Amino acid sequence: MKRFPICLLLLVGLSITLHAAEPFRPNLGPDRDRITVRCGEVTLLFRQASQWTPGRIDFRGAPMTTERSAYGTVFSFPEVGFIGTGHLENEPEPLESVAFFLDGEKVENPEAELEATSQFRFERVSHVRDFHLRGIIEIKDDRLYETATVSTENAVPLKLVYHFMHAWRPTVSAYLAGRDGDAPEDLLRGELRDGDDVARKFYVNERVDWIAVYEPESRQFAVSRLLETPEEGKHVSMIWNVPGTYRKYYLKCFNNETVTAGFEGTWRMVTGFGSSELGEWEEKARALAAALAEAP
Repeated sequence: MKRFPICLLLLVGLSITLHAAEPFRPNLGPDRDRITVRCGEVTLLFRQASQWTPGRIDFRGAPMTTERSAYGTVFSFPEVGFIGTGHLENEPEPLESVAFFLDGEKVENPEAELEATSQFRFERVSHVRDFHLRGIIEIKDDRLYETATVSTENAVPLKLVYHFMHAWRPTVSAYLAGRDGDAPEDLLRGELRDGDDVARKFYVNERVDWIAVYEPESRQFAVSRLLETPEEGKHVSMIWNVPGTYRKYYLKCFNNETVTAGFEGTWRMVTGFGSSELGEWEEKARALAAALAEAP
């Protein structure tokens, strides 16, 4: 039996590991690692570095989120940690396909800059361990629609799943959240500050129908409303305050739970945007949240 030096085997193993962790690169041309899509007043940046999940969301030319984070869906496993989207530190998330559609037509060879007249659609298929993940992102009517469908044949213990991560800019100064039927005085609201006493603090942490944030430099706000969730998962909405970095939204599911064998579930969310002075933004955000309830 032929023996190989231990150092050679280690180098081969390292090469395989590095190759496995390399983000999926579709046939987008040489050195294509960023694609910017414009549709109406919404602009999305997609990055290879975050496994072709969004890297920034702009409204009317102003960034509403920061590139200094991961977006999309990520799983956290006991004794392993995070796997998915920009989290390549533990295991890769093998991607099976990505596809871009402009106004209903598939773009076979996307350029670095894409523009849709009325509708954009992005499809992403991957798997994370036992989970099959299908993500769809759409822009239409100046609204951002995100869908995540997860399935597994086996029972899988989890620490948690995060869907629809949005790394809002660190300048975001306030939040508002509620459930349908809440009176204005019953809504969850508050400031998002930069002091040491609120650093790395989670806000909201409840099951709500919608959640909004206000960005004072652009005088713009965003409202995200859940349109569909499965019965399993026990989702809650959260904002993580990391001063100077982001105010990050998460939809947390399966907190220290085991996903049952044969599970298949879909989460769907729509995000709309608006402009307002600080003193009027809550009223406008509530109106937009009500309008989004009728989103298709």
